[in-house]
Amino acid sequence: MKLDPAFIWTAFVQLLGALPTTLEITFVSVLCGFLIGTLVALIRIFKVPVLEQLAAAYVSFIRGTPMLTHLLLIYFSLPLIIDGLAAHYGWNFHSASIPYIGFAYISFSITASAYMAEIIRSGLLAVDRGQIEAAYAVGMTTSQALRRIVFPQALAASLPHLSNSLIGMLHGSTLAFTVSVVEINAKAQIVASTNWKFFDSYIAAALIFWGLTILIERITAWIEQRINLYNRGGVA
Repeated sequence: MKLDPAFIWTAFVQLLGALPTTLEITFVSVLCGFLIGTLVALIRIFKVPVLEQLAAAYVSFIRGTPMLTHLLLIYFSLPLIIDGLAAHYGWNFHSASIPYIGFAYISFSITASAYMAEIIRSGLLAVDRGQIEAAYAVGMTTSQALRRIVFPQALAASLPHLSNSLIGMLHGSTLAFTVSVVEINAKAQIVASTNWKFFDSYIAAALIFWGLTILIERITAWIEQRINLYNRGGVA
């Protein structure tokens, strides 16, 4: 087997066309997962009756099953549910109207939320309980204490784990090809099919993912540096 640097470069340029799709899947999933995960974490921390047990079971099931399984379950079950409801209530909306990438958004958001929930929960629990009590003492409500005192510290402590989750979702976005979404990996297969240089094409895909991962790591390191500077009383 002989590498073709010229084709690797050609494939690299062509794969950049699928970069927006990969980034959309990644950031939409992480953002939605963060919001859902925050809600799940708060339910578990404040031990909301019934919901706490459901939240714990949700996290356990999602973390205990593969990401690809979530995608396939959503892909095959959601159309049945939507079409069934549409037929029952006479809706004009049907599952055929959902773009393929929509299944990836929903599935990966669910996957990300379970992992985010544990990251956020551990970050919130790491904040000294005395700070919340001090917030109550000066007249803050629970929501104000969480928003102004607890969450900023929890997010700062959880930043490395959040960064790892973002990288994990970036790499996991390659599974979207199973529902006909053309992201970077699927595009690499399409490009390689023209002359069967799959190895060269996947090298180009690997370089793009590597570059994106390094970029995320650098941004995370920069944010951590700013946070540490602020914590030491420096000028942020």
